Amino acid sequence: MKNDMQRRLAAEFIGTFWLVFGGCGSAVVSAAFPHLGIGFLGVAFAFGLTVLSMAYAVGHISGGHFNPAVTLGLWSAGRCAGKHVGPYIVVQVIGAILASSALWIIASGKPDWLPAGFASNGYGDLSPGHYSLGACLLAEFLLTFFFLMIIIGTTSKGAAVGFAGIPIGFALTLIHLISIPITNTSVNPARSTGPALFAGGEYLGQLWLFWVAPIAGAMVAGAVGRMLHDPVDAAIEASRATAT
Repeated sequence: MKNDMQRRLAAEFIGTFWLVFGGCGSAVVSAAFPHLGIGFLGVAFAFGLTVLSMAYAVGHISGGHFNPAVTLGLWSAGRCAGKHVGPYIVVQVIGAILASSALWIIASGKPDWLPAGFASNGYGDLSPGHYSLGACLLAEFLLTFFFLMIIIGTTSKGAAVGFAGIPIGFALTLIHLISIPITNTSVNPARSTGPALFAGGEYLGQLWLFWVAPIAGAMVAGAVGRMLHDPVDAAIEASRATAT
């Protein structure tokens, strides 16, 4: 049982590290690279591909959350055992911070590199498009709500087996295509925390929104998902089996 938890936590750490390092790395290093920058489209796909790749690499071990909002949303939906919630969130945040640390070291190796916002999320003057606090809060709430609805639906009984990682990865890509100009896209409190610690200042002061809005959206989605889908699936049955 202890070994099972260790494996789960290692999977969540690795998955979250890859999500932040790959997604935020694409924004910091490659988005506006001279002449051949990947732009918003490239960054959106980078985030989607990190989740898609890790869903298949380690998702079968921990459920492939890589996001405190996903963990809490799945708990709300009856898909995540309560004993996993706190430890998952802790390692997700640690993974995001260490990924941001590695990214900072790599990016600062370029002589003329300027950190700017370091791929942090923000509203008002810190929003890429200068969207208001209310607009950013609503966007993060709705996008996380639909992200969880997709996760819950594609992992429910009756859904195509073995393919959930694909729509989930593409959903995250779509979410970024919509909201990079609004908030620089969070829908993931851990992803927001890592870069904000390095950007500091006002970005840290605005970090609260990128915990509150995604978690609220995820929890509401979990409640709706519980009504729409059977909360007892193979993952929960396996979790219950290990607890007995």
